[in-house]
Amino acid sequence: MTTRTPPSGTAPVIELLSEAQCWEMLRGQVIGRLAVVVEDHPDIFPINYAVGNGSLVFRTAEGTKLYGSTSNTPVAFEIDGYEPKSEEAWSVVLRGTVMAIRAGAELAAAEKLTLEPWQGGTKNHLMQIMPLNISGRRFHVTKPDIWRTPLADARRASFQ
Repeated sequence: MTTRTPPSGTAPVIELLSEAQCWEMLRGQVIGRLAVVVEDHPDIFPINYAVGNGSLVFRTAEGTKLYGSTSNTPVAFEIDGYEPKSEEAWSVVLRGTVMAIRAGAELAAAEKLTLEPWQGGTKNHLMQIMPLNISGRRFHVTKPDIWRTPLADARRASFQ
């Protein structure tokens, strides 16, 4: 865990998360966003996932997400959250390549994961993001009275 403090000391402190902390955060969530490049433009999809065997596993159907994730271009996957008690926000980004899981020990291990799609329909492509790098950060959130925050914003709860 590394902390980055600007020289002036006036900007917020950003805690850089270790690789182990990032994987722990990923294991603690079930939904995130997969960013792919399709026909020379970025696209992003919410997916539910599981972590297993040093990779991130998800199911998908035929379509843009499958095509974009397997088109020999790197992908990015992101999760983030907010902890009202500590008033901290965090974010984890995993970058890698996607491979289909088709047979053998990898398929057997992936099928043991709790991985049920939220959206109905046949999701018969079991995929894994093979990590190239993973990074994360955590920081204290500015109090909402300093700037206009909608009433529905989760950060307000910790200040009321």
